[in-house]
Amino acid sequence: MQIQIHKGKQVEVGEDFNEFVSVEVETKLKRFEERITRVEVHFADENSSAKTSDNDKRCVLEARLTGMQPISVTAHASSVRYALEGAIEKMKTTLGRTLDKLSHTKGRTPMSDITESEI
Repeated sequence: MQIQIHKGKQVEVGEDFNEFVSVEVETKLKRFEERITRVEVHFADENSSAKTSDNDKRCVLEARLTGMQPISVTAHASSVRYALEGAIEKMKTTLGRTLDKLSHTKGRTPMSDITESEI
């Protein structure tokens, strides 16, 4: 899984932030690693760095899955770390639902569950 990190000009983070983000994304989305080719992580400060308010940091995660359209989620928080955590949780939920729907269509038996004698 390839991880690309983009930060807005007003986002202030430490030197090891990119490594932290990569480890968090890889660890928490590991369950989906066979389907995900790339994850893009975008951080922005919706106010200027001189202004602060609750939930002004934004994290957008965009997951690119093999053979599917990209899936994107957004989270807002008071810090980029909390925004990242919120976005990862939303992505886990969204990917889980999306991939479950693909593998188990209502009222139908998945092809992997059909034996050769039933064909």
